[in-house]
Parts: sequence; C-alpha cells; structure tokens
Amino acid sequence: MGGGHDHGSAGMRNRGTLVVALCLGLSVVAVQLIGAFLANSLALLADAAHMFTDVAGIALAIVAISIAARRTRPSRTFGLYRIEILATVANGFLLLGVSAYILVEAVQRWSHPEPVQPGVMIVAALYGVAANVASLLLLRRGSRESLAVKGAYLEVFSDALGSFGVVVAGLVVLGTGFDRADVIVSVVIAIFMVPRTLLLLRDAFGVLMENAPRGVDPELIRTDLAALPGVRSVHDLHVWAITSGMPSLSAHIVVEPSCFGADDQARLLAELQRTLHENFAVEHSTLQIEPPQHREGESAQHP
Repeated sequence: MGGGHDHGSAGMRNRGTLVVALCLGLSVVAVQLIGAFLANSLALLADAAHMFTDVAGIALAIVAISIAARRTRPSRTFGLYRIEILATVANGFLLLGVSAYILVEAVQRWSHPEPVQPGVMIVAALYGVAANVASLLLLRRGSRESLAVKGAYLEVFSDALGSFGVVVAGLVVLGTGFDRADVIVSVVIAIFMVPRTLLLLRDAFGVLMENAPRGVDPELIRTDLAALPGVRSVHDLHVWAITSGMPSLSAHIVVEPSCFGADDQARLLAELQRTLHENFAVEHSTLQIEPPQHREGESAQHP
C-alpha cells in the first residue's frame, strides 16, 4: 500500500481509474492462485499474496476517498475514517501468516524439490505483467494529482516486477529443469513482503494509539507556536491522525493580556493556523487562547 492518501477532489476525480485498477488486480490474484494450484508453483502463490497486498492497498484508497465524500450520522464525530486503519491491521496480520507459510514451505521444497509446470507458471505470470502494465498506464496521469493514486501506481509497479520475476523463474525451469528456481523466487517475494507488512502495521498501530504522525515533531510545533509574537507558552499539546494523511492538533495557547482585543485575537489565531498549515501540513486544529492567570489554576498533568 501507499505511504498517504489525498481525500480531496483529485482523489474523487480518479476514483473510477482506481476501481479499474482494482478489478485488474483482483483478476491477477485469481489467475495466479489458479496457476499456483495447477503448476504446483510456490513462486506464483507468493506473487499472488504480494499482489493481494497491493490490491488491498488500492481498495483502501478507494474506501478512504469514498468515505471522505459521504455524510455520516452526527454521533460519529470523526466519520468512518478509521475503517481504513482497521482494515490495514487485518490485512497486515493475514499477510504475515501467508509469508510465514511460504517461507516454511520453501524450506521443505528446497530439501525435497517438487516438480512444477513451467508453462502454466509463465502464462499466469505473463498475465500478471500485462495486467499490471495496463494499470500503470491507467494510473500514470492521476498519480501526478492524487496521493492515493500515486500510492496505487507505486504498488502496481512493484507487482509488475514480482510477476516478471516469476516469468524468469518459469523460463529457468523450462530451460534447465532446475525446479528450485521456483523456490528461490518465492522466498525473494516473501522476504520482500515481510518488512513492508511490518512497517504497515507499525503505522496503523501508531494511528490507533494516537501517536504523533510520522514526520511531525510535537516539540518543534510547540517551539514554533511559542515563538509567534504575543504567545507566552503552549501546553496541553496533542497531535494525532484520524487516518493516514489527516493530522489533527489541539493545544492551549497562553498569550499576552494585550492580545485579547477582538482584532488581535483574530490576527493571532490566523497566524497560529497559518504556521500549522505551512510548517506542518496540519489542516484541522483546535486552539484554546488563554490569559496567563488561567494557566496558574490548571493542572500540570499535561505539559
């Protein structure tokens, strides 16, 4: 899956393209699963699992874009954005299980090689290459406009490389009879999937634990806000993400007494929000402006 999603109009304009890419990807998964069974190919099974990872990523991008465009009940104050994260966690654990199975099976097949059908391998993998190239052509233009489409484009590109690797393994088996080439490619693909999946789970659990988003330093935010004219200090600062690519922030801002004129408050609030937007890409913020004496009566539980 991709590193972030664009939930705005660019994503909506390219949603149809993503749906076509999703359908092509699902067809590749189906063809390669059938091919893996008929050819007794572990490499095809590994490539199907790898393809499933990225198909799930494209599906999540479509879900994220679609959710951003729909209304929900008032009690769901953050909407349904967390569905993307929950689905990512489920997908991650499934892929770790599949990767473990492929690696264990690869060890057994290396010790006791099993014959594979290279012709079926090559045909199924070539379909994967062709379908992924078609998806790349479809997504190329949208990848310049939308982060969701860009993420899908990069995922499909890695799928094309995986399918090409299976084609090479099939040709090696066909030309030399070296069945272990199937095992070697399956291990390479499975090992490639594991770190990506672990990173995906790390980011997903980071969102669920409401950690600060990757690349966002709360202390740097505190320093930048406190440096603005009229600001004395910043406390109760919290930064989290509702879902990938949607950072949010809340903070209490202690200001000079002279900043409590109507015009001064509006100017200061605009400057605070501009700093958050330009320096940290935070679009959604809740800021409480406080006089110095208010801080004295508050608990110091959250610095």
